[in-house]
Amino acid sequence: MRKWLKYFGVMLFAIALLAGCGNSNTEQNSPEEDANSNTTVSTNESSGADEELADNEVRLTVTIDNGTENVTEEVVEVEEGAILLDVLKDTFYVEEDNGFITSIERVSDDEDEGKYWMYTVDGESAPVGAGEYELNGGEEVVFDLQSVE
Repeated sequence: MRKWLKYFGVMLFAIALLAGCGNSNTEQNSPEEDANSNTTVSTNESSGADEELADNEVRLTVTIDNGTENVTEEVVEVEEGAILLDVLKDTFYVEEDNGFITSIERVSDDEDEGKYWMYTVDGESAPVGAGEYELNGGEEVVFDLQSVE
């Protein structure tokens, strides 16, 4: 009888453990809104560089070596005046050190090779850091890991 109770207890524990570790039912493709930001991330897999942007959207593209390798791209909705660095962090995995971006989507800069993250807005170098740049909507922003001489 004791053996049976011990066996029953172990089985009950195993079932409870498996049920607790089960898959949660979260929607993968619904927009994620961060309550502390001015950004709505929409995962639109079909977004291409030729797609027209709405006035409240920004295209964020992450590349390496002047665009020779594409890392990722997303079109996100923003409110006018949203800070680029905040939008970037809401959209991708970003690491920074004292305001300098050191990694985007786990692709890190390399001080030994002189490769750092640089960004352009509509093909032009920005006059301020990403932590100060205010978005208006309709911009195409490219973050590129490139050699700086």
